[in-house]
Amino acid sequence: MAFNPLEQRGIPLDRQLRSWRELNVDPIDPDHCDPYTRCRIITMNGLEVEAILFSHQLARHTPDPEVKRQLARTRYIEAQQQKVVNWLLPGVSSVLETTIAYEQVAVDLTAWVARMEPDPYLKQAYQFGVLEDFDHLYRYANLYEMIEHRKAESIVDGLTEVMPGRPTRFHHRDPVDNVRDPYARDRTDPLSKLHALTIMSAEQQTMNFYMNTGPTYMEPIARQLYQEIGLIEEEHVTHYESLVDPGETWWEQLVNHEYNECYLYYSFMEQESDPKVKAIWELHLNMELEHLHTACDLMRQHDGRDPASVLAPELPNVLTFEPNKGYLRELLATQMDLTTLGAGYVREAHERFERMQEQIHGGEAPPSDRVITEHDEMFGREYRVQSEGEHPDPTQREK
Repeated sequence: MAFNPLEQRGIPLDRQLRSWRELNVDPIDPDHCDPYTRCRIITMNGLEVEAILFSHQLARHTPDPEVKRQLARTRYIEAQQQKVVNWLLPGVSSVLETTIAYEQVAVDLTAWVARMEPDPYLKQAYQFGVLEDFDHLYRYANLYEMIEHRKAESIVDGLTEVMPGRPTRFHHRDPVDNVRDPYARDRTDPLSKLHALTIMSAEQQTMNFYMNTGPTYMEPIARQLYQEIGLIEEEHVTHYESLVDPGETWWEQLVNHEYNECYLYYSFMEQESDPKVKAIWELHLNMELEHLHTACDLMRQHDGRDPASVLAPELPNVLTFEPNKGYLRELLATQMDLTTLGAGYVREAHERFERMQEQIHGGEAPPSDRVITEHDEMFGREYRVQSEGEHPDPTQREK
């Protein structure tokens, strides 16, 4: 049945405030939960953090004190939602275990979006990025076995393969070549707006996570790997945020944010296997419906437009966490050698790319290469999970 958030009323805003007792949710059991439950939690945390940060930016750019007060009211509830969602993650998980889960999110969320994206240019942007996150998962999985002597298969649980993607050393590009062309807000499919906002939010939270957790390790190779991949996450946020049309007004962006949260909470409620977590998705959806109506009122008042003119008339098919092994293998077989030039993609190593490579690596092997070398020296092999057979690219097969 079609679900139109604009026609649904949620919990009134003045009834959404929760006590400490209600916020103090029990975390999931990392040893017995569905790995995609953890992925949904990480994704929704990214969406909530983006909603909070965007609201703060809007508040800093409006002189209207009543708008500031209205944003503050909604934002405080969003902050409570973010705490509940992120606190579902168990404290017993190490930073590296959470990192591997973040990269599983990046792989399977971006792959699904790439499969469903109707715009060919936007689809290519997601296809390009997912092969880099796929390689990050492989590098961190090798580091995980080196440092904690545990295997990443206990986290990804056979749902996502672990093997080389586009080698991380080739992800370092001249910053100007990370900027893509935006979609046209008046012509693009509403689903494309949701996709761009979702992947931007997910990558932004990964960038922030690595910024703050990287130096918490003592092992030099771990500190260096987080530093290297953290810089690439900065590139990814640039890559994805530039897809959003900068011509969207603040109010248009506000309703897009709230609509997208409704879409994700509804999607995850529909597929969640953990009853306790499912109840949180349902509760937060009913809160977000009211946040959306508040944002729509602000758009009508300050933008003079009906939000229905920019939003989808009903939610698209639910966003689904599911294995994407076959799709990823197709990309591994055909797009490993791509890089970017301007707003497009090329296969040759052009002058700006080569200059950046020389400057950043300085003739030395980067941490992403050395972690594989050191793992091989320690265990006599590298760590992989290849449930569907050999690597599609013959140059990336184990020697």
